[in-house]
Amino acid sequence: MAYVTVINEHQHVQQIVSGHHHLTADEPVAGGGSDAGFAARELLLASLGADTAVALRRHAAQHEWSLGKITVGVRWSRDAAGREHIERRLAFARPLNGEQRARLLEVADATPVTAVLKAGIHIQSTVVD
Repeated sequence: MAYVTVINEHQHVQQIVSGHHHLTADEPVAGGGSDAGFAARELLLASLGADTAVALRRHAAQHEWSLGKITVGVRWSRDAAGREHIERRLAFARPLNGEQRARLLEVADATPVTAVLKAGIHIQSTVVD
């Protein structure tokens, strides 16, 4: 289970805390923020990218594949019809054969964050005193 606390005391700047980890989030200047940290969509993309990179590295280690540096580029955009989508691009410092490429794409497609984004998730909100 994951637990994160987000604290907002003024404007759009958020302090995000999870255990002993701290992160700042904000909206870009164009969105009324001061660009003091990641925007909310950037944090979501970072979660997807980080989850993907870890899964790829783990799978490669299990199969004794040498990938070198793994780079996961993730982009949220809107197509001409107005539908939003996420593009994920994987790059590896070491060359891959066709079988490895196909398997690593399957691994990326099966990560927990990918599964949640593809399926959607119920969000229940309550106000607490």
